Amino acid sequence: MNSSRRSVDLSAYPDLVVVYLGYRASSLRGLRSLLRIGRGLREVKRWPPDGLLAHEDLWFGLLHPGFRQYWRDLESLEAFTRAPQHAAWWRDFGRDPGGGGVWHETYRLRGGMEAIYLGVPRIGLSAFAPERAPVGPFLSARQRVGAAPDQCSSAAAGAGSSRICPARAAQPAAVAGGP
Repeated sequence: MNSSRRSVDLSAYPDLVVVYLGYRASSLRGLRSLLRIGRGLREVKRWPPDGLLAHEDLWFGLLHPGFRQYWRDLESLEAFTRAPQHAAWWRDFGRDPGGGGVWHETYRLRGGMEAIYLGVPRIGLSAFAPERAPVGPFLSARQRVGAAPDQCSSAAAGAGSSRICPARAAQPAAVAGGP
């Protein structure tokens, strides 16, 4: 391994998007679901969709694998998430999480971050940021990544206040909107 100090030039990727995603098995059934997800990820690595620049597998814990992906732009990522195979997986997972939970966090080079968590403990951005239900104008990743903080979020971050905005309590049906 080269131990010299290095950096990267991202000027050719002004719209770069980085996504972290994790799956956390919470039961034996979740382990079976994890194996099925692994098959799908191998397909993505074998035949990368347009706009996927790199895919790296990660382990957050023994029963908590995940990955980091680098996308050319948000449009490429959205095209992949709306493709029939991925959309069907997300819809089915929303109906039956199969003994596990999933989360993702998206970061844009041009600014903006967003995240969604389903069936996992407070991790990542949710470990410190006030929760906001993914409904209405906050349903899609594109809407969340461009959302400005609102008064409810600011108030929820204050000392002694609730971490969840009461008007935005999580709705299980919101999952059907996808990532």
